[in-house]
Amino acid sequence: MKTLIYIGNKSGVKEGANLTSIDILGKLLKESGYNIYCASSKKNLVIRLLDMIWTCFRYRKQADYVLIDTYSTLNFYYAYFVSQWCRVLKLKYIPILHGGSLPNRLKNTPRLSKAIFNNAYVNIAPSAYTESNFKSLGYNNIVCIPNSIEIKNYLFKERTFDSIKLLWVRSFSKIYNPLLAIDVLKVLKDKNIEAELCMVGPDGDGSLLETKKHAEKLGVKVDFRGKLTKQEWIKLSKNFNIFINTTNFDNMPVSVIEAMALGLPVVSTNVGGLSFLIQHNKNGFLVESGASNLFVDTIINLTNSPEKTNQIAKEGRDYVEQFDWEIVKNHWIKLLK
Repeated sequence: MKTLIYIGNKSGVKEGANLTSIDILGKLLKESGYNIYCASSKKNLVIRLLDMIWTCFRYRKQADYVLIDTYSTLNFYYAYFVSQWCRVLKLKYIPILHGGSLPNRLKNTPRLSKAIFNNAYVNIAPSAYTESNFKSLGYNNIVCIPNSIEIKNYLFKERTFDSIKLLWVRSFSKIYNPLLAIDVLKVLKDKNIEAELCMVGPDGDGSLLETKKHAEKLGVKVDFRGKLTKQEWIKLSKNFNIFINTTNFDNMPVSVIEAMALGLPVVSTNVGGLSFLIQHNKNGFLVESGASNLFVDTIINLTNSPEKTNQIAKEGRDYVEQFDWEIVKNHWIKLLK
């Protein structure tokens, strides 16, 4: 049995937080037969780093590989310190690359980036977008293994469009631009179009309160559901007919993959890796970032052509079936032999 150390932010153990990659992928790898030691769920930033360092040291003799969730913001520095500690311990480490703005980190912090990624056993990109950006900057030791879902948990449903029922699922953070969802609803209301909006997710950086105030200021009613379990929001999704993704930066968001699996037509900003996931007017819809009017025009057009829209949604479902864990896990097994 292969033994893995998985380093990441186990925010899923915190009340009100979304499950992260270490929670989801770690569980799936364990169910696939790998012995896994994870770190860290510590809240204090320094203690969290020390826990990560200690976990690598404690299991250094058993571990075949160290997986490191790597982001562009604060967690980038966790990845740096852990990766260099792995080099000292002579452990093979594998950064798993997250976040649509990570390519900017390569340009802004080149010395630290080279120390992490050039010395990795291999780097894992969840999308062709990240892979191409890394390769363009000279990082060729990279393999694309997409984010995955368990497709059996997502029942496809064909939608009707008698009225517009928008669903937004993400953490409330500035990079995901939740205010834009409120603006879209406002423009629809101003056009005397019957529409409703439900927003699901925990507060990430104080944006939830800001979003609620923005809705109040614009005089639109929004159904804020807070954090729901995956099963709860999947059940809720049956009541909605359009999924909107308003992010400013992104890579290969699982929530969008899930929406496509459920048969929800997706309207998303065209940023980061979204164009590698969504082909406009073929398996979803892409609009310019921050453009509420373009969102609204797209929403109106797709509701006016229900047959075409449902066909596009079906194409979306067919496309994301390649992200089923039963398929994706074979890539991991091959890599970790």
